[in-house]
Amino acid sequence: MDWVSLGRTGTMVTELPFGTWRFGRETDEGSVEIDEARAYDLLDTYEAHGGRFIDTADMYGDGKSEAWIGNWLAERDREDFVVASKIYWPTRDDPNGRGLSRKHLRRQIDAILDRLGTDYLDLLYIHRWDDWTPAREFMRTLDGFVESGRVNHLGSSTLWPNAWKVVRANAIADEYGYEPFTVVQPRYNLVDREIEGPFLEMCETYDIGVVPWSPLGEGFLTGKYDRADASTVDSRAAEDGRFASKYLTDQNFDALDVLLDVADDVGATPAQVALAWLRQHDRIVGPIVGARTVEQLEENLGAADVSLSADQFDRLAAAKPGPFADIADAPARGER
Repeated sequence: MDWVSLGRTGTMVTELPFGTWRFGRETDEGSVEIDEARAYDLLDTYEAHGGRFIDTADMYGDGKSEAWIGNWLAERDREDFVVASKIYWPTRDDPNGRGLSRKHLRRQIDAILDRLGTDYLDLLYIHRWDDWTPAREFMRTLDGFVESGRVNHLGSSTLWPNAWKVVRANAIADEYGYEPFTVVQPRYNLVDREIEGPFLEMCETYDIGVVPWSPLGEGFLTGKYDRADASTVDSRAAEDGRFASKYLTDQNFDALDVLLDVADDVGATPAQVALAWLRQHDRIVGPIVGARTVEQLEENLGAADVSLSADQFDRLAAAKPGPFADIADAPARGER
């Protein structure tokens, strides 16, 4: 797995970050999606494939994700890994138990570091924008985390397509000498193209690193859904009407057909090609990969060995035009 630059931070990260949002997550049936033992197996697998960039959040598994990562890191050299977490969502049942107020941020950064068993985060994201807290207030608080050495870099997650919010926060940071957002974490994949146009152009203009989540379109881009029988009994489509209406469309299946053709051409799985397309995207640091099983994770990490030609990259980019296709260029292409 190659090392790439985390935007303009100067920090180097492995090109396929590992997402841990399923760690300790309870399903509607009351079971745990990934328990502690499997979490360690997945982290071991990621490490064995050269992965060193771990993504979590304070609310994943109600803190279990960070705690398990911390237990795992305790047996390794912390300096070998780049660790990112996030703050925003409710963690306490009180009015100050959520958002980006100074009270919540300060409480949560201490809790995050304690669970991870470390004295600093490489990257801290705001998990959402907080309309109740003035941007200058939370940017000042976040800057204090950097000044104290508890955080190295700042990012914003899930602010697409509102590029202006990132620009506004960074303008405040520039005016007052605070640390700016240098990384963003939006949803982006071959069928979810909302960030193309103004948002990606903002990232390019200000040299902001992009670390996408949901690179496989919630599993749609793995190829397990068939146009003729989209609502397979054992698939989430049979249970999740939102998923079916969002992903199981003729336009998305047209894009999937192109993905399947390219996957056949290069001898890789559809998931690996979808991830490779993001790897070779000039404006992307690396897509966040996740998995329920070791086998799934190994397949996804195999994307590091898939190389797309210029023609294949362009075919995939054109398979489903983004919302700004008429006014913006197709994604830039680059080799790593």
